[in-house]
Amino acid sequence: MGELWKLFATFCRIGAFTFGGGYAMLPLIQKEIVEKNQWATDEEVLDYYAIGQCTPGIIAVNTATFIGFKRKGIPGAIAATCGIVFPSIVIITIIAAYLKHFEDYAIVQHAFGGIRVAVAALILNTVIKMWNTSVKDWLGILIFSASFVAVAFFNISPIIVVVISATLGIFTANTRTDVR
Repeated sequence: MGELWKLFATFCRIGAFTFGGGYAMLPLIQKEIVEKNQWATDEEVLDYYAIGQCTPGIIAVNTATFIGFKRKGIPGAIAATCGIVFPSIVIITIIAAYLKHFEDYAIVQHAFGGIRVAVAALILNTVIKMWNTSVKDWLGILIFSASFVAVAFFNISPIIVVVISATLGIFTANTRTDVR
């Protein structure tokens, strides 16, 4: 029961102290899960991110579920998932009750603007960390570049891009050479 509580509390803290959605939570998940609790390696967390992105739902919730399941099976998955969503439910309920009264104030608009900038910085930090861990050869650079162009400029579905990228990774596994 102690580890279930620790899973809940850890993911509750992640959910409570990160703003901006699932991607903004990724740096804190990495720090708490890999560095502090050593529940997974950097590579495992990247795998969880990738799987979490490919499965229905929010990436942070999916990642929490995977890590909880790895640690304590189904009870761990439930504890971690409940932990990560609990703060959002409480905060959203409070905001929904009072936002109508404050949304037009300039200070609230400026606060939201500042939060958006901070979230962009958190996401960029995650991209840099994922790049350093994931892109290891010229094929990785090519897949990254093609994926970015496909999604950013041609509006191709991320699902299609992920499936094609995974397929390329599988079929070229024996021909890859490290560039580092």
